[in-house]
Amino acid sequence: MIFPNDLINLQKIYDQVIGEIHLFKESIILIKAWCYYESRTLAGMSCSLISPDLGSTSLLCKQTFLSPKIGILRYNSRQDLQFRDSIKFSGKKSRHQQISRVSSPNLCRTRSLVINCSDNPQNVDLPRYYSKKEKKPFPVPIVELRRAARERMKSSKGQPKRSAPPPKNGLLVQRMIPLAYAVLNARTSLINNLNKLIKVVPVQACKYCNEIHVGPVGHPFRSCQGQNSSIRNGKHEWVDARVEDIFIQIEAFHLYDRLGKRIPHEERFSVPRLPALIELCIQAGVDLPDFPTKRRRKPIIRISKSEFIDADESELPDLPPEEPKPVLLAEIPDREIIPPSNEQEILSLAEETLQSWEKMRSGANRLMKMYPVRVCGYCPEIHVGPTGHKAQNCGAFKHQQRNGQHGWQTAVLDDLIPPRYVWHVPNLQEPMLQKELRNFYGQAPAVVEICVQAGAAVPEQYKPTMRLDVGIPSSVREAEMVV
Repeated sequence: MIFPNDLINLQKIYDQVIGEIHLFKESIILIKAWCYYESRTLAGMSCSLISPDLGSTSLLCKQTFLSPKIGILRYNSRQDLQFRDSIKFSGKKSRHQQISRVSSPNLCRTRSLVINCSDNPQNVDLPRYYSKKEKKPFPVPIVELRRAARERMKSSKGQPKRSAPPPKNGLLVQRMIPLAYAVLNARTSLINNLNKLIKVVPVQACKYCNEIHVGPVGHPFRSCQGQNSSIRNGKHEWVDARVEDIFIQIEAFHLYDRLGKRIPHEERFSVPRLPALIELCIQAGVDLPDFPTKRRRKPIIRISKSEFIDADESELPDLPPEEPKPVLLAEIPDREIIPPSNEQEILSLAEETLQSWEKMRSGANRLMKMYPVRVCGYCPEIHVGPTGHKAQNCGAFKHQQRNGQHGWQTAVLDDLIPPRYVWHVPNLQEPMLQKELRNFYGQAPAVVEICVQAGAAVPEQYKPTMRLDVGIPSSVREAEMVV
């Protein structure tokens, strides 16, 4: 028999349980992630749960493999899940900035989620590797280029025609001349320092393919695609590497007149070739006696888009005595290289090498914005100049349909100075990597990895690809348990 008092108590217990269930449902926060890339991580994520009844609760979430596009959902007993309302971005709408979700005023007893992302994201993917069977994309889409050209035509319609600024008119950009000398000296210093560092930091290179590894032993990953790789099941054969394997120098044709006619196919063997970075510095104002170039003192006279004549410079006065130009460094021969003797010298040499690497890349990037550089979209051929050459020496995919001609497009910095990415060794005490834990290792340019193993600090811009905050499992069994 149930008495009325018992019914009242049961009713109170039932109401309390139902209330807790509704409160639990309303406080559920769903985070749904999707992306077009793989293995993205939202690092340093801190979440805070705000409730009018329970107060505010903060918790620190561990790193989770999420995509760059994050949609924050909220469950409410009165409304279904939705993305649109109550999403606020602080600053620019970047996936590395703060995203906050605030409850709507017309919804009662709702919860909100605040995600504070780190400024230096970890586990960022490497630059995409393009197969030899596909063309590299344009740095700026062709649609954007056409739209910008139409805008320029509209804005210049009815306006007096202006003379072209340097270097389009044949003159040098005077403020870029010291930068060109600094870039060339940084390149020479980088080569000399690498010749010394590889004496104390072992670097391995595959005998059959172009893959390298920084460490006393090569990595165990079967990724060789060289000669007879199928017989060896993709296994590498490691030998000692040289500086040419670490710092790739892509060659280009030297132009006596950078505004002259394009190099025809018949003259491809009579025009000298040299590293493209040196050719860029020469066109920017560096004078090398072995590679003379034409210097103009007056702007050219443009006849048409592709025709011009040089202005008469006979009436100009004689050149005043030139100021002393910066001294160019010389490369040290192999027989004169002296490796560092102690740890302090190794550390200072590694830091100097990193500074030369960054100075060379940043300076070359500034020069490329002023002096155009072209690259073939199918092969790594580089040409420093406003238009590419006409040599039909492209042997990339379907070159027969193009009669060996290159598909020229605007080059980026990685086309001029390719960074050789290598596997980052997280523990120098145990340099041998395990092939079962490949997904947990990061990568870095070979120059950066050599300097880091020599004791230099890791630069900020290379930390995302090196996966420094990823915990490496101690065994394969532990790796299988990772979600």
